[in-house]
Amino acid sequence: MNARRARRLVATMAALALTTLAAACGSGSTPGGATGAGGGAPAEVRLGFFPNITHATALVGVEKGLYAKHLGSGTTLKTSTFNAGPAAIEAVFSGAIDATYVGPNPAINAWSKSKGQAIKIVAGAASGGVFLVVKPGIDSPEDLKGKKIATPQLGNTQDVALRYWLAEKGIKADTKGGGEVSIVPQENSQTVQTFATGDIDGAWVPEPFASRLIKESGGKVLVDERDLWPNKQFVITHLIVRQEFAKEHPDTVKKLIQAHVEANGLIESDPAGAAQTANGALQKLTGKPLKPEVLDAAFKNITFTNDPIASSLVGSAEHATKVGLLDPVDLNGIYDLKTLNEVLAASGKSPISDK
Repeated sequence: MNARRARRLVATMAALALTTLAAACGSGSTPGGATGAGGGAPAEVRLGFFPNITHATALVGVEKGLYAKHLGSGTTLKTSTFNAGPAAIEAVFSGAIDATYVGPNPAINAWSKSKGQAIKIVAGAASGGVFLVVKPGIDSPEDLKGKKIATPQLGNTQDVALRYWLAEKGIKADTKGGGEVSIVPQENSQTVQTFATGDIDGAWVPEPFASRLIKESGGKVLVDERDLWPNKQFVITHLIVRQEFAKEHPDTVKKLIQAHVEANGLIESDPAGAAQTANGALQKLTGKPLKPEVLDAAFKNITFTNDPIASSLVGSAEHATKVGLLDPVDLNGIYDLKTLNEVLAASGKSPISDK
């Protein structure tokens, strides 16, 4: 290659580099919108949640178009649904989603495995709404020996809760379905079927599946998990974001939280209407709406709140460690409630503590 041709090639590459840089700096911004640290609003926000009543904040927010409203016309909302937390966290780790509603133990696992680099908890969503439902004739922990009890997924929040409760009662169970009580991880929709057919004897599950086991198959409550926590409050659902996404798009995260707070406000001001909205969303996601009696019971069993009830997260981590599903972990820094408290302050609400 001669000198003249070489200089021409260098000049062309430099021009291409400048063009690419200029495009990158201007990409993703929305007309009149704030720009985040990554250069502007993203073209798409990928949000995860479960088709459960415990995730009604997301169900109502999506169905009412609140996320779309706050994100603005320049950013498209893309949603993904999951059966349980570990699957949602895998999607976070792979970069397939940017934020998700999830329970405490999967969030703790994500924090632990990533050494505090993967996620932040940015808001609470729900408390309560979890039960151990069993067949008639099972009246005590001792009656569970030799029985099969389902949970949504190995290592998920309900799975940890059941294993810890059994251990506290001196009843043995292992992660392979053995022990005095056989724990069977399976999807919640499958649990409804296996409980009805008698293939399992009970399940530690969130709403609306707990109420379905009771109303549709004659189950009864052996444990209301609220009774196991101080003030009957524990986090069952909160909102987490990928740290990388939050650093690149802080203004977009704020818009997500604004939609989140508005959705919880709608639930608080009109619970009956919110229940119907959530049920409509469930019908679209699963093909079946909940029966009125199931919907009503499930909604009454849950408290929807922006408070992540941080003290219960510490308890969940201790429980997971004691049952051998988590190494000891320092949760300091897992919360970032600054933006939530800014949003709450703007609407005259009190700040929430991460302690």
